[in-house]
Amino acid sequence: MDNNTFLKEMGQKIRTARKAKKIPINEMAKLAKIDMSNLSFLERGEKNCHLLSLKSIADVLEMDVKDFL
Repeated sequence: MDNNTFLKEMGQKIRTARKAKKIPINEMAKLAKIDMSNLSFLERGEKNCHLLSLKSIADVLEMDVKDFL
């Protein structure tokens, strides 16, 4: 799998999990302590992220980082 495909699939998993928990993107960004525009880029698979940002997202969603891989 190429990098772009990987990022898009990971972003879709994050978005799906966030929507399943009914958390608006602005609230998710606030809870995860990351910029909303960065979260938006991540969900669309347009930007790579730091591992600790991914961990923060997973923590808010009560998931494990490996669930996004």
